[in-house]
Amino acid sequence: MLELKHVSKHVDGVGHIRDVSLRLESGSLNVLLGPTLSGKTTVMRLMAGLDKPTSGQVLVNGQDMTGVSVRKRDVAMVYQQFINYPALTVYENIASPLRVAGVKGAEVDKQVRKAADLMKLTPYLERTPLNLSGGQQQRTAIARALVKGAHLVLMDEPLANLDYKLREELRDELPKIFSESGAVFVYATTEPTEALLLGGRTATLHEGHISQFGDTLDVYRNPQDIITAQTFSDPPLNILGLTKKGGEFRTSNGTLIPASEEEKRLPDGHYKAGFRPHHLYLHRQSAEAVSLPAKVDVSEITGSESFVHVTCLNHRWVALEHGIHNVEVDAEIEVFVDAKNFMIFDDEGRSAASLMAVNA
Repeated sequence: MLELKHVSKHVDGVGHIRDVSLRLESGSLNVLLGPTLSGKTTVMRLMAGLDKPTSGQVLVNGQDMTGVSVRKRDVAMVYQQFINYPALTVYENIASPLRVAGVKGAEVDKQVRKAADLMKLTPYLERTPLNLSGGQQQRTAIARALVKGAHLVLMDEPLANLDYKLREELRDELPKIFSESGAVFVYATTEPTEALLLGGRTATLHEGHISQFGDTLDVYRNPQDIITAQTFSDPPLNILGLTKKGGEFRTSNGTLIPASEEEKRLPDGHYKAGFRPHHLYLHRQSAEAVSLPAKVDVSEITGSESFVHVTCLNHRWVALEHGIHNVEVDAEIEVFVDAKNFMIFDDEGRSAASLMAVNA
């Protein structure tokens, strides 16, 4: 078990990590999700002992390891930039942590070949890293982490340089492998889709602070604040300003949107509705959907999907539609939203669900 207790990290007076608390159980998969510079790598360095926190504690199985060097910890790390020993063969790269640990010949061979088979590296065991593709080099680094059998495995965007098919395979396999090993598995990514595919538990990071931590699907479906909802949305979350009075919300152009039974309990005032791009429609999907006037800014067709960027009520939105939708730029169109897909936040960014829980 790994625990961070009120950990902060300052460099030259600038706060990189702010009051981070996390409890990660053995055998668990934990995703750190956030944009570039949100603090994911710094958190992982503090977990590993590569950096010492300015304040707070790092506990491993209840023992205070704050400030203890990475050399004295049971840690394996894999980075986006593959790191291997250039003079050693793939076989010896994978075997290196086993040899350092004093594992004997037959067992070394067994574990190396098992990891190599999983990483699709068996044909390349006698090659050196410089004779491999970038993806093969990264697979070698991952295989080396696998055989180490560490209590804590940290992976910092490790699949970014791999081809699509292998990424999909490894996303399925890695959580199973580390769960069986009993390791604490921490995986950093900028991609909400990757977090959803991996499952487990997710911590969303924003400017060095963890906005929410919990079961991945729960964080995605029930963000406690607008920062978490925005972090967990790609393309970006659409935002609509609303004014609530009685049992209705009103948009800036006077369109009325009925509030749910729970939302009716909210005090009257100003709110923001957040909804994801796949919940902004170019055609009416239900009788409850309301139409809003929009102007097309950009239309992108990827083949299986279309991204239509619009301006609506002074908001910039993105609609994600399946199939080909060739909409002309500058066209005046209607777009449709359904209140059942709204996540309601107050002016301070707190979710309506959390507000009602506090006031219950």
